[in-house]
Amino acid sequence: MALNLEQKKAVVAEVAAVAAEAHSAIAAEYLGLTVADMTELRAKAREQGVYLRVVKNTLARRALEGTDFECMGEALVGPLVLAFSQEDPGSAARVISDFSKEHDKLVVKLVSVGGRLLEAGDIKRLAAMPTKDQAISLLMAVMKAPVEKLARTLNEVPSKLVRTVAAIREQKEAA
Repeated sequence: MALNLEQKKAVVAEVAAVAAEAHSAIAAEYLGLTVADMTELRAKAREQGVYLRVVKNTLARRALEGTDFECMGEALVGPLVLAFSQEDPGSAARVISDFSKEHDKLVVKLVSVGGRLLEAGDIKRLAAMPTKDQAISLLMAVMKAPVEKLARTLNEVPSKLVRTVAAIREQKEAA
């Protein structure tokens, strides 16, 4: 169904607003996927906080103007679904990457992070990035390690003294 001018403006405004706030964007060709497959993909994207939208390429180019993802504009060719990471940079990559493992018809064409257009193969690296919670826990583990080591080291001195005294006592009792 064709969109009138007002509907097109609304789509461009919606995608532009999402793109302005997004951390990363993925464009994937969905040719050959069934409606059930697309519905499943949309559900998985919603669960992960990923904005997923099929938009005409001309409207997508207009929506991406002035955002970090403007570099994707010229490469938008063919039937593409756009996925924008809302919460962390790797969420859209994880959703698309996991879904494309099960459905070989979904082919990643473009990956963009921080105003840079990456190769389609870089989606694996982006998908492997930790989530915000994982990154915080890794940071906290790194920050906590020196304190734990210091506490173990300080505790080892009296423990060693106690073991030495016990060994001397046992030696004297045996003699």
